[in-house]
Amino acid sequence: MNTLYAFVVGPLAWIAWGVFIFGSLYKMVSMYQLAKKKDASSLHYMSFKYGMRSILHWLNPVGTLGWQSSPYTAMVTFVFHICLVIVPLFLLGHVVLWDQFFGITWPTLPDTVADIMSIVFVACCIYFGLRRFLQPDVRFLTTGKDWVALAIPSLTFLFGVLAYHQIGNDKVMLVLHILCGEIMLISIPFSRLSHMLFGFFTRAYMGSEFGGVRRTKDW
Repeated sequence: MNTLYAFVVGPLAWIAWGVFIFGSLYKMVSMYQLAKKKDASSLHYMSFKYGMRSILHWLNPVGTLGWQSSPYTAMVTFVFHICLVIVPLFLLGHVVLWDQFFGITWPTLPDTVADIMSIVFVACCIYFGLRRFLQPDVRFLTTGKDWVALAIPSLTFLFGVLAYHQIGNDKVMLVLHILCGEIMLISIPFSRLSHMLFGFFTRAYMGSEFGGVRRTKDW
């Protein structure tokens, strides 16, 4: 198990980060080239003003009709994304690895806070899973890709929580946590998780079209 741990935090981690970085660059460049080829005119009416206006409204939990119509889902969505960003960046164990390999460090979350946020994240994933399964209109639109995109971060955090609380074999849970995290990195450029790369651009595009062309709101 020690050998496997050394492999997943060493060579496999480098591979995962390499695929994530170069895959993301490739995806962004190819999408830009495709936009120029298929709909070049859209790039000309991209507006910082209308794009930013749209982004700021959608970053407000009560700033859009969509969020207001589903307040519980909106709340869970915001909590989900906050935990997804904050915990991996400021978890003590992650920062220690950055310090070990690159000599880079920054402030960390208290372990108790990170643990609570991780458990809350898993609960949010359960909510999204039940919603996809039980709500007819969402279930109709759900595909296997959606389940995979939900399962990967869910398992990453779940195995992390199990490892922290030493439920089951803590070494096995830790290795599974790292493996799932690396799978998530690798899959970001090539799955529905790619909205992490394109989410703000897509929102800016829609805001520019609705504000600059249609002269109406997109929220």
